[in-house]
Amino acid sequence: MDGFDLNSSEKADASELQRMIAIEQQKAQFQAQVDSFAPYIRSYATKLAIQLKLDLHMEVDLADSLLLLTNRFTQMVQNGTH
Repeated sequence: MDGFDLNSSEKADASELQRMIAIEQQKAQFQAQVDSFAPYIRSYATKLAIQLKLDLHMEVDLADSLLLLTNRFTQMVQNGTH
């Protein structure tokens, strides 16, 4: 028997330690994958935000135009001019 023989309790501890190390390695791999996707996600989110801002601006312009036309039509009806 050499000095590196482990009893069953030590073997269980070593096995548990290896299992925990494997889990931490998987977590690190997953985090690395998430980190590699982050720039693409940020870029896409920025493009969506810009598009949303443009869409909202266009909707406001449309609402303003409809309000202007509605008011003009109301004036024409009230004045009796067609």
